[in-house]
Amino acid sequence: MRSLTVKLTLAFLVVALTGAGLVAIFLGRQTQREFNRFVLLNYQREIVNRVVDYYENRGSWDGLIGEVPPTRWRRGDRHAPDLFTLLDAEGRVLLAGRQYDIGQQLARSELDRAVPVQVDGQTVGWLLFGQTPIQVRDLPGSPELDFLDRMQQALIWGALGATVVALLIGIFLARTISRPVRELTGATKRVAGGELGVQVPVRTEDELGELANSFNQMSADLAQSNQAQRQMTADVAHDLRTPLSVILGYTEALSDDKLQGTPQVYGVMHSEAQHLSHLIDDLRFLSLADAGELPLERRNVAPLDLLDRTAASHRAAAEQKQIDLQVQVAPDLPELNVDPERMAQVLGNLTSNALRHTPEGGSVALVAKRGMEGVLLQVRDTGSGIDAADLPYIFHRLYRGDRSRQHNGASGLGLAIAKSIVEAHGGSIKAESVPGNGSTFTITLPRNA
Repeated sequence: MRSLTVKLTLAFLVVALTGAGLVAIFLGRQTQREFNRFVLLNYQREIVNRVVDYYENRGSWDGLIGEVPPTRWRRGDRHAPDLFTLLDAEGRVLLAGRQYDIGQQLARSELDRAVPVQVDGQTVGWLLFGQTPIQVRDLPGSPELDFLDRMQQALIWGALGATVVALLIGIFLARTISRPVRELTGATKRVAGGELGVQVPVRTEDELGELANSFNQMSADLAQSNQAQRQMTADVAHDLRTPLSVILGYTEALSDDKLQGTPQVYGVMHSEAQHLSHLIDDLRFLSLADAGELPLERRNVAPLDLLDRTAASHRAAAEQKQIDLQVQVAPDLPELNVDPERMAQVLGNLTSNALRHTPEGGSVALVAKRGMEGVLLQVRDTGSGIDAADLPYIFHRLYRGDRSRQHNGASGLGLAIAKSIVEAHGGSIKAESVPGNGSTFTITLPRNA
């Protein structure tokens, strides 16, 4: 039995049968017990009324001995219970039940459980009912027995009806539960077979719906990650091919004596080799960050020192482009426990990008201030800004908004490296930009960072 639907259906059926059976049994017994009690009370009331009528009609108990009791049971019937004992006012047995003899005098204490027979306000006798309970089953063909039989049949049919309804509901619920599971199973097999990005329909808002949503998100992330890896491989190959092509072209021309070695030629080859080395170092850096093995040498550093160091490194480039490079630091900022070299690398990358995209006469501001979650370090510029379509992807590896991807000496990994360094410090980095109005990169570092 491997089908989840069958297992769940059988489970619902067993639960329904058990519940309906227990209800039918207990309710049937309780109904019979209460109905027997009801019949007993009616029987006792009938005896009392008939005995009172007898005394009122005769004026005494004379002639009572030997008469058949005026009830639907007959004395001596094998089904008859211990009916009752009739006593006179002094406690002598006039009509005996199974426990007493006619004429027997009962003790006063035994009359405590007897019912007085009163005529015109006077006690003329006592009725002592037997201890054997009256059973409706002892009344074959009686309306009471017919009623009880109909009640039991109704209970049986009700239990069967409840079982059928529970079975139908169980089948429906089992299919409702197993259908998303089957869809998820099929989708996971397709993903395992290499078909990434598979989506399953979300049919409910319960735990199964959450599971389907989680699977869809995981599948989409896998597809995106796989696409990113493929794109990164292609981009790395492109970035490696360009300088290698230049170097190979020069070395081939030199070896064939088609080109004379000059300082300019060697300088170009050295520059391309440096670009290759820089790209390889960046890739190795990211691999260490992905593995969680990025070394950090933390120490307490004031935010002002970090920004002043970055400004000093880029002051000459800013003056050359006539860009106003400012440092703005809020007072009384706490020190940050960071690796100053790594953070200088991050701030330097953001500042160089800001200077590259800011025209002459613009400004770049290095800002430090308090934030809700820690200390904020910002790099603001008045440059060309970033297109809204490119903004969500600028921290992706080797992503460039320029689709032509012309070789410009940059590896395309700077922002990805900056993001890895900031996250290694327990912080976060984000970018905000309005095309034509500049960009703002914000680094959030926790107060204890």
